[in-house]
Amino acid sequence: MELIYSIVGFFVAGGPFMYPILIVFAVGTAIAIERWVTLTLLTARNQHVWSKVQPALVNGNFEDARQLTSQDDSMISRLLSLGLARQGAVRRREDIEIAMEEGMMEIIPQLEKRTPYVALASNIATLLGLLGTIMGLIQAFTAVSDANPAEKADLLSASISVAMNTTAFGLIVAIPLLITHTVLTAKTGAIVDSLEMASVKVLNVISAKARRQVEA
Repeated sequence: MELIYSIVGFFVAGGPFMYPILIVFAVGTAIAIERWVTLTLLTARNQHVWSKVQPALVNGNFEDARQLTSQDDSMISRLLSLGLARQGAVRRREDIEIAMEEGMMEIIPQLEKRTPYVALASNIATLLGLLGTIMGLIQAFTAVSDANPAEKADLLSASISVAMNTTAFGLIVAIPLLITHTVLTAKTGAIVDSLEMASVKVLNVISAKARRQVEA
């Protein structure tokens, strides 16, 4: 209970700038949670689809692979279906590769959507904390300008201590958001890498079959 009172006292002593920092923290946290859940579900879904499509590709059952990807709307299905749709219709590896690259260009912005706002929230929290401290210091020096010289040092010290609360709170908010942004960026990068790996494997299987057909 004493900890709660200390936190509330710290927050109230920080002044009006503590409230916008708190709002920024709430918005940034909400975005981060939404992105984490979305990316986690996308990863699980992609892995599930790939576990079904890969054996069909290894066995050369392109028709089965096409059916699996056409019946699913996951990102990996959308990507692989672009290459599998051209399997047998075109001979050039470059044509299939370009089609899948176009798919990646559509998918990547969807994966990165809203993630930059987490880093933006971190920066805004830091700047609001500094701005609150500066405004607090201005008020502090203004307040003690007409005070008794014997009391100026004590009043200024107390005012500066309160003003620094906003910087502290801004950093308390900014650091976790910045770490979360890094984690989300890494998670997004892992999904992109897995999609690129799957597309290259599909491309290699299609190219290998095309070469065998030419040789035959």
